[in-house]
Amino acid sequence: MAYVRRDVSTLTSAERRRFVKAMLELKRRGEYDEFVRIHIEHYVSDGEGGLRTAHMAPSFLPWHRKFLMELEKALRRVDASVSLPYWDWTRDRTASSVPWTSDLLGGNGRSWDRQVTTGPFAYRTGNWTLKEGVTDGEFLTRDLGRRRDPIALPTKSDLEWALSDPVYDVSPWDSTSTRGFRNKLEGWGSGRGSAAWRTHNRVHRWVGGAMVGGASVNDPVFWLHHAFIDLQWQRWQRRHSPHRYLPATPPGSGHSQQGRVVARHERLPPWDVTPDQLEDVSRVYRYG
Repeated sequence: MAYVRRDVSTLTSAERRRFVKAMLELKRRGEYDEFVRIHIEHYVSDGEGGLRTAHMAPSFLPWHRKFLMELEKALRRVDASVSLPYWDWTRDRTASSVPWTSDLLGGNGRSWDRQVTTGPFAYRTGNWTLKEGVTDGEFLTRDLGRRRDPIALPTKSDLEWALSDPVYDVSPWDSTSTRGFRNKLEGWGSGRGSAAWRTHNRVHRWVGGAMVGGASVNDPVFWLHHAFIDLQWQRWQRRHSPHRYLPATPPGSGHSQQGRVVARHERLPPWDVTPDQLEDVSRVYRYG
């Protein structure tokens, strides 16, 4: 039977406690840090050589769908009642709203070093020391809304801009694609400053701190954010059926993206699964 992912704002106090407890147990076992390592390893940008799977590529959505499912499997081995909640940042838009409460993810970082000092994932609790990252920092950091250069979270109209595009992705299948649902949702824009960060990317920037860069998994909000992104893919699939993941076949000889992106029926590293197999997950979970 499929389990349900719910809006984090609807969780009861008991459900919040069970989710937090399961996350902390994965961290205690060392399993959580493996997820951080996987994301860092697969965060490959346009400017680097080799295959791109997690970002700046068509497989952004199926890769993270599988990633979330793997974390969820681990959580449910700890507590079978737990599933990932999602954070609807089009509605809960302030640094004092859910999920930034002391019984869930904790709040903003302090002004001088961005260290999160409240909630169960604060460094001072002794339960959430960062062990994998792109810096040597040991504590979780946030800069909700960016104090010095404020930005706003994406709106419902920003999501609609992405959802209304009936084509999944287009050549050149990277961060420069100006059409297609995938990059409109992932959010690589042109220009400088905040204009270059849209939708998914803008949320990472709004949270700031650990959520910026390949080690963003160190902040538990990563999962709630990506569950909401995954929900948008489901909504797009329902609205634009029978449109599907693209490219359907690998880019041919001479194409700049040959060997750099995953086609519909190709294996999606680091797992033995294809984007095609991840398009329908209705038997695994649904959104409430």
